[in-house]
Amino acid sequence: MRVGFEISGSGTDSRAWLQPMLDALTAINLLWLDANPSAPSIYSGGVRYVAELPGREQWRDLPTVLASGVGDCEDLATARAAELQARGVRARAVPRVVSTRPNAVGGVSELIHIVVRLPGGRIEDPSSALGMPGPA
Repeated sequence: MRVGFEISGSGTDSRAWLQPMLDALTAINLLWLDANPSAPSIYSGGVRYVAELPGREQWRDLPTVLASGVGDCEDLATARAAELQARGVRARAVPRVVSTRPNAVGGVSELIHIVVRLPGGRIEDPSSALGMPGPA
């Protein structure tokens, strides 16, 4: 199964729809992992962080990320949360928005970053671990 969708800047409040979409992509990834338990982790599968063009988002499911070898923060965070859930390591690992900041690049009004929140509040940032430059 391959799932993908694109989001273009529409002027809507991104926070209103972002978390349900993150949860949905994590659930899709978890279903795929249940059917493919020997799939490699994003950390061992040769995946690296690659930013998308400002104002243009492609949300990729885990098999697409593994096949292409690239993903950005929502792709990597939802994949990692699903990996942790599937392997029972952190049953409540969830993708979360951790920061927004002004972004003057390409006319985008804010820059959003997605990480994995672990039980107890600890944060794992797959994008940074897989090559995202600079702080979130």
